[in-house]
Amino acid sequence: MAVVERFEELRIWQMARELCQEVYLHTETQPWKTDTRFVQQIRAAAGSVMDNIAEGFERDGNKEFIQFLYVAKGSCGEVRSQIIRASDTNFLNHTDAKRLYNVCLELSSTIAAFIKSLKKSSITGSKYLKLET
Repeated sequence: MAVVERFEELRIWQMARELCQEVYLHTETQPWKTDTRFVQQIRAAAGSVMDNIAEGFERDGNKEFIQFLYVAKGSCGEVRSQIIRASDTNFLNHTDAKRLYNVCLELSSTIAAFIKSLKKSSITGSKYLKLET
């Protein structure tokens, strides 16, 4: 099993980063510019997914990491809901909305699988490793 040393190596963080980048690209266009509150809300939720993965990883313990992964998964659901709203209000066309929605579903599913894997792991995090003397 490969050892992950930085959160940037995690596939879930990379996927969250790609989602965040796409959200930012879409929200820089019209009609998004007419609703700054909605833009701030969806950008914050998308950023929260990747940020919570990073913060949880940096806590160095699986228990806290899992807690932050659940928050990231929740934020991913929030983005998914906002994508539906954006489609309903014609901020996103059907094709883009469907693609982004599916990206969120895949990311949420991948986070859930990672949580399940961490819960089964005998490794509890680097802060619990004992230094050899």
